[in-house]
Amino acid sequence: MHPLAQQLNETIRKENPHVYDMLSELGRLIYFPKEGILSQSAEAKAKAKKFNATIGTALENGAPMHLKVIQDTLSAYNPKDIYEYAPPAGKPELRTAWRKKMLEENPSLQGKQVGNPIATNALTHGLSIVADLFASPGDAVVIPDKNWENYELTFGIRRGAEIVNYPLYNEQRKFNAAGLREAILAQQSKGKAIVVLNFPNNPTGYSPLAEEGREIVQAIKAGAEAGINVVVVTDDAYFGLFFENSMQESLAGHLADIHPRVLAIKVDGATKEEYVWGFRVGFVTYVGQTDAMLAALEQKTMGIIRATISSGPHPSQTFVLHALQSPDFHSQKQEKFEIMKGRANKVKAILDSGKYDDVWEYYPFNSGYFMCLKLKTVDAETLRQHLLDKYQIGTIALGETDLRVAFSCIEEANLEELFEDIYKGVLDVQKVAAK
Repeated sequence: MHPLAQQLNETIRKENPHVYDMLSELGRLIYFPKEGILSQSAEAKAKAKKFNATIGTALENGAPMHLKVIQDTLSAYNPKDIYEYAPPAGKPELRTAWRKKMLEENPSLQGKQVGNPIATNALTHGLSIVADLFASPGDAVVIPDKNWENYELTFGIRRGAEIVNYPLYNEQRKFNAAGLREAILAQQSKGKAIVVLNFPNNPTGYSPLAEEGREIVQAIKAGAEAGINVVVVTDDAYFGLFFENSMQESLAGHLADIHPRVLAIKVDGATKEEYVWGFRVGFVTYVGQTDAMLAALEQKTMGIIRATISSGPHPSQTFVLHALQSPDFHSQKQEKFEIMKGRANKVKAILDSGKYDDVWEYYPFNSGYFMCLKLKTVDAETLRQHLLDKYQIGTIALGETDLRVAFSCIEEANLEELFEDIYKGVLDVQKVAAK
């Protein structure tokens, strides 16, 4: 094992041996090189005032070399803010700005030990980093039965972890905290569980109410008190899109210091929050640990980044930073929020009209981009294909009964027509089945 990895492991073990036990084999072996091209280049950047011949970029007239055909479309930005490599942990100013934003939007994080967000190539990359550091073959990854399918690839296929499902909703059509608790406690023989909390939920668009949030925290604490090391990942991809009386912040702050056996990791990003899907800017933030622990986890995270993508894209990090610093940022974001909220409310009004109750019901939703229909009379995949072929409407079939509809990408004025056509599609499929 490399001495730097050994040193980081010793720090982690000293600060919290439970967190050390949570690390995968890769998590224990990984480190960020202090000696090598990056460190020598950083030293040269500070001291080599005459000539700096260290790093693999090209300069011209004291600025990063670039093509005019590219710079003409980016003329608002200084070449040094878009062409140079971003540091592996991300643009420092962006990390600072995102941390400030997180603390403002999540009051429960204030007063807690919060690491500096580490920039990732959007949220999927952030989740992949967490999987690399903490998921070992056979580890249980606890997620609800209604989940984003990429968790299976990220934790299951890539890292060999075992996916453990529990029903998202209970009989009262609220978040099933009892099911979560049971799924965690079932891992007592393993002594470890990775819990992924995704709110607003993809695919259902559900976020827990305040009381449900407290029940989730208690379920995780119960696992820790039973001797289970719990890595809790809050996948906050759709953060801020809370349209009703759900919790208005991430659970990361509430989980930050509930038990020494709990490690809370917040994964979020500009992708959906700031409507910049193609920019691929996300963040991993560790919370509720000592400064020494946070620094060691950051070094290991940077090691994973260095070993995979080296560093994230500089231009998109600059663009997001520019937006966060703009005096118009909050007003423009509120404007888009109201549009999204209007679409969600319109969908609920359409579904609550009773017009379609004979063919479907819908799962509770109050946030995010999506909602899910529970079909009563036809197969979801059959309906999905029929809607494409006859009505040119795209939806997502999930299992036999569930059909996900993304109201985020449908204008409010078109929502009634959308659901009317889906209803017609159901009737069409019913007729074929009856023959």
